Amino acid sequence: MIRKIARRRPMSSLDGGGLPPLLQRIYENRNVRARSELDYSLKRLQPPEQLKGCDAAAALLQKALESNWKILVIGDYDADGATGTALALLALRAFGAEHVAYQVPNRFEDGYGLSPKIAEAVLARAPNLVITVDNGISSMDGVARLRAAGVAVIVTDHHLAGARLPEADAIVNPNQPGCEFPSKALSGAGVIFYLLLALRARLRTENWFARAGRDAPNLAEYLDLVAVGTVADLVPLDANNRILVAQGISRIRAGRCRPGIRALLEIAGRNCAQADSRALGFLVAPRINAAGRLDDISTGIECLLAEDAAGAHEYARALHAMNRERRGIEQTMQRQAMKTIAELERGGESRDGFCLFERGWHQGVVGLVASRVRERFERPAVAFAPGEDGKLRGSARSVDGLHIRDLLEAISARAPGLVEKFGGHAMAAGLTIAPENFDAFARHFHELAAAHFAEHAPCDEILTDGPLAEEDFTLDNAELMRSASPWGQHFPPPLFDGHFRVTAQRVVGEHHLKMQLTLPDGARALEAIAFGQAEPGREAAKQGTVQAAYELQVNEYRGARTLQLLVKHMQPADARAGG
Repeated sequence: MIRKIARRRPMSSLDGGGLPPLLQRIYENRNVRARSELDYSLKRLQPPEQLKGCDAAAALLQKALESNWKILVIGDYDADGATGTALALLALRAFGAEHVAYQVPNRFEDGYGLSPKIAEAVLARAPNLVITVDNGISSMDGVARLRAAGVAVIVTDHHLAGARLPEADAIVNPNQPGCEFPSKALSGAGVIFYLLLALRARLRTENWFARAGRDAPNLAEYLDLVAVGTVADLVPLDANNRILVAQGISRIRAGRCRPGIRALLEIAGRNCAQADSRALGFLVAPRINAAGRLDDISTGIECLLAEDAAGAHEYARALHAMNRERRGIEQTMQRQAMKTIAELERGGESRDGFCLFERGWHQGVVGLVASRVRERFERPAVAFAPGEDGKLRGSARSVDGLHIRDLLEAISARAPGLVEKFGGHAMAAGLTIAPENFDAFARHFHELAAAHFAEHAPCDEILTDGPLAEEDFTLDNAELMRSASPWGQHFPPPLFDGHFRVTAQRVVGEHHLKMQLTLPDGARALEAIAFGQAEPGREAAKQGTVQAAYELQVNEYRGARTLQLLVKHMQPADARAGG
């Protein structure tokens, strides 16, 4: 697909105060208005007082600690849910909770969140208090069942609330109605972290720690978990989330992290000192997620809970093997998806959105297929697989400007009963439909996507920070780009563009292009890699001149550190923008 490479325009004016000019330009392109926004010290975190429900939840947790209640954490089966669940258990134990355990739904058997089925399993364990992590805001029936049985419930979640809220004892969610917390982009792990901050503040005020004869826990010790959960869930890295992630990465780089995070980095070929948001997002998170996608997320949670290196590495090896299996399944599904799309295009189908289903697809991997289709075509995509109960489980991904959960809600309003369950946020959502309703759902999905793009022209642009001068292609600048992180959603890593001559190329790892690029007016050769560019159907570079959008990257191999261009998009230099 040929896309237009366009350059970002400065969104702010920043008094750089000694910042390297290149870095100042990058920050201005991301609307950084003051140097204080780049201060990632914990003192600049938004306080928890404005987070609606925190006081009530903290009071209930205090009662649970004082009464030695049995506490059960209900997590989610992704990396955000796993890190948040591990954080809740570790911190509550540090607070003095003696009976705290977790239960996470199995994706294939139980469905999502605190469902009535999970509620019955919870009651069999006879807890006094249930805390949801990264779920619960749509669990009306499950919460009602627990409350009717006398179990107290705290819901912590970050997903968008529907028209009704569960009747829990307390709800902590920055996206619930009436919550004035300024950072709406907290991850599930971020929300439970904030509740723990509120609990510690409450107990300090009441001199509880001195009376209990224990030290107040240092919650900053758990920011490695918050950083992984935040990056993994692709929530926007606003100023508050950048603090959480930067602090977590700082601790990982210093070696002050959970043995499980260290083990996952090491099994992926990295050490803690090399950690950055890319390593968390592309190395640590996929291995945790693989457990929830293929089997049971408990393997990922136990890896994060492990207290010694040997135990952590055992779990990390299991997660690594699951991730290899997941990649093989995903590649097969992607090829099938691209074949289906090609057939739809030959039949004249609209490209405003893609609705895909294959009977042999894996329920745990459809979200990745939807993501790849969205990335490839810059259009919303929904991929379905059959569930254990015969229903179709779908995972949807969207593009900037099209709120995917709102689109699903619009379909539900148009055709009541067509979508049996749905939930999520602006960029990602999950849903359940009956098999016989797939065609009707696809029709509504395409119609609403087309209507949206008729009013809001789709953006087929790749936005970059502009070109680099030949003297800017240095290892020092690549190091600078990495040290200036965290980069992520809505605060993207620096991306540059330019024209190059391709003087050599070869396929590595079956799907990637390793290249040598030369600036058109210079003799200097630059090493480059383009991940995924050698996939079937993907346009590969030809010997000649290309236009490329790229990041500066530090390539570390056998102890040597060299400059490498990470090519994110490439097309013939004379290509015109188009679809």
